[in-house]
Amino acid sequence: MRFDSFHSLLEQYKGEIQEGPNRKFDADTLRGQVKAWITHLSQNHPLGQAVGILADNSLAWLAVDLACANLDIALVPLPAFFTDEQLKHAIREAGITTLVTDQGQRAQQLGFQLTPRDLDAPMLVLRKLQLDGSTPAQIQKITFTSGTTGEPKGVCLSETQQLAVAEGLMHATESLGIKRHLCLLPLGVLLENIAGVYAPMMAGADIICPPLAQTGLKGAASFDAQQCLDTIASYRAESIILLPQMLMALLQASTPGDARWQSLKFIAVGGGKVPIGLLTLAKWFNLPVYEGYGLSECASVVCLNTPENNRLGTVGKPILGVEVKVDSDQEIWVKGRHFSGYLHDLKAGKANSLVQGEWLPTGDLGKLDAEGYLTIHGRKKNLIITGFGRNISPEWPEGLLLSTGLFLQAAVFGEGKTGLTAMLVLRDTRDANKVDEALQQVNQQLPDYARIAEHLVISEPFSFSNGLCTANGRIRRDAIWHAYNSQLNGETV
Repeated sequence: MRFDSFHSLLEQYKGEIQEGPNRKFDADTLRGQVKAWITHLSQNHPLGQAVGILADNSLAWLAVDLACANLDIALVPLPAFFTDEQLKHAIREAGITTLVTDQGQRAQQLGFQLTPRDLDAPMLVLRKLQLDGSTPAQIQKITFTSGTTGEPKGVCLSETQQLAVAEGLMHATESLGIKRHLCLLPLGVLLENIAGVYAPMMAGADIICPPLAQTGLKGAASFDAQQCLDTIASYRAESIILLPQMLMALLQASTPGDARWQSLKFIAVGGGKVPIGLLTLAKWFNLPVYEGYGLSECASVVCLNTPENNRLGTVGKPILGVEVKVDSDQEIWVKGRHFSGYLHDLKAGKANSLVQGEWLPTGDLGKLDAEGYLTIHGRKKNLIITGFGRNISPEWPEGLLLSTGLFLQAAVFGEGKTGLTAMLVLRDTRDANKVDEALQQVNQQLPDYARIAEHLVISEPFSFSNGLCTANGRIRRDAIWHAYNSQLNGETV
């Protein structure tokens, strides 16, 4: 089959959508929902304006997404874990005039007004009276990254870019014959949207998208691993996508041989640096865990380990249609898959400086081996240059620290210093007496210039709510340093 448009993807889909134990819908029901939304939006939505969606995972979410794609309307998924200020920024930046939501009260606080609804769907349709400008043409989706600052950045993607990634993922996993994918991440997250919806649709697989509370994910910082494992088992899921911290929590909540894992054929993990120790532990559990790598500017996944090509400690090989190279400064470049531009640039009349097909600098550092496996070392902007002129990616010692299993989180600093400083959050505060021994073990694995010289044990985890972590678990280094550097005295704070 050839999926050259969202229309063809929808028309050829033969799987089922499942929202809950007793809520299962066939492909014809999905197509009927999409057509209803197409009718409603074509009659009521202003041309040239973006549609936003702020809602829990559901069949209706998928229907709105596919309806906008079929109408060539730019859809802006709005993550519920964004603060109101971040949401207001995204709404204003994208010029959203129609909001589809199951959170009416919050939407009204964001400036929308309820209008009469003529759709038989568990969603409210709200309008914004004041227009904030039109959306650039040829943009099908605008995904706002949580980033490392307060204001999210809009990444603009076309239909072709998204479908190309989904097709690459379908080819990468087709040997497994996956027939049931369970969405554990919000559909508003690009990775789940493309890898958890479009790729399974291409493969004709069933898509299970229950409310997030049922999957154990509550907000941006709370995760019930036992509930998640029970949900995986109850739906007999064959594939899932996890963030590294979710995988760690699930492993801690189970034991090797736990029957709740048995149905799974493919567990993709990404969205942040995955400690080698975590992958080793998953292998010991005999779980089909495969690390991948991607970024929003490449419409999500770039590289992925697969059953046929799997190397522990790497993020795998490029998926179909993608080329990767590493320059003399160790920066990773990607060809064949990148975005249409940042929203603020396109609105200002600045076209994307990169022509499709050219090489895109990712800002990530890494290594490409002779067999084509890519290893990620860290972010270029995070690079530490010590007082002795040595270059160190902090993700290197951080990964070793996390691999001890003692620490929930670790942030390493040392710009211009003769030694590194580690700010550490323990998994269990009762293990404070084990920190020195763990640091000694880690330092034995590091050259002298990259060893931890001082540390600070912090009692409060880095989280989205306290501003020290992004929603997908990436630590905010500058915020952590500013919050705690004055307390570097070796004591617990």
